[in-house]
Amino acid sequence: MSTNWRISSFSGVLLAAYFIPTWAIIAYRIMVSPVQGLFERPNVSAALFISDHLQLASVTTVRLAWLLALGRLTVVAFFAIFVFFAVRALIRKTGGHGEALAIALIIGSVISFAGVLLAAKVGETEALRMHTTELLMMLGTGVVMLFETPAQPQTETITASPGLSLEQTELPYNR
Repeated sequence: MSTNWRISSFSGVLLAAYFIPTWAIIAYRIMVSPVQGLFERPNVSAALFISDHLQLASVTTVRLAWLLALGRLTVVAFFAIFVFFAVRALIRKTGGHGEALAIALIIGSVISFAGVLLAAKVGETEALRMHTTELLMMLGTGVVMLFETPAQPQTETITASPGLSLEQTELPYNR
């Protein structure tokens, strides 16, 4: 078992386990039926704001719904890239997977924060709780990433056995 999992990696994988299926299903429902998908619980605050305050045409409402679905799918894609990189030990050891998680957290936080503002504006308390919870989960992982020290690449030290020269020592990658 590998012991080089960082707290931000573990937290990011847990976030991905929630956001990938949840936001992919939400985006799929919007893509299949834009208006009905927009008026479901995860998007109802945006739908009510669009219909009540902006008074847009139905075609424009559908376009905004698809734009919301595209934003959610972008977050899902970056979380999936992060999970792929986090599972690969070589990339995880060098710390080269944090960028995908950071992009997913930034875009996801913007979407959730907009949901919080819109839910507060239209008075939808259940949507407000849901968006606030998602936002706090992403911000918590972002804070952990911010204060976690950078990953140091692990180097192997090769020592020769007593009485043998370095050339006679069997190295693990020469087997």
